[in-house]
Amino acid sequence: MADLSGYYSTWSPRLLSILRIVAAFLFIQHGTQKILGFPLNPGDQWASPEFLSLRWFAGVLELFGGILLIVGLFTRPVAFILSGQMAVAYFLRHASDGFWTILNRGELAALYSFLFLYLAVVGGGNWSLDWLWRGRVQKLQTEP
Repeated sequence: MADLSGYYSTWSPRLLSILRIVAAFLFIQHGTQKILGFPLNPGDQWASPEFLSLRWFAGVLELFGGILLIVGLFTRPVAFILSGQMAVAYFLRHASDGFWTILNRGELAALYSFLFLYLAVVGGGNWSLDWLWRGRVQKLQTEP
């Protein structure tokens, strides 16, 4: 059997970055739908959320937190906050409708919560502004 450790060590951080970017792109759509009314299904009505309401806070976190995650800036703290937001969303909106997430329609909130918790621990991968920033800081620290 071939030794794939080099392959895995090369592609793991890259795929972590791709996972972060795709998840953030999907997550941003929830924020744009709440805050900007886009995208909407044909025939759906949109009403701007009341300023400082729970829906407004959720939309702001989803939109701006998603943008920060796409570029990989402050990935760990942003992902931690978004993980908590999704846990709260699950328990406030979905858990009371039953245990099974497929029935209470809470599977996305649960999945996002654990995905963001994972990103809060491992960071954004090597295709992120955090990675670039950390490399520059380390380079400055090692220069005489």
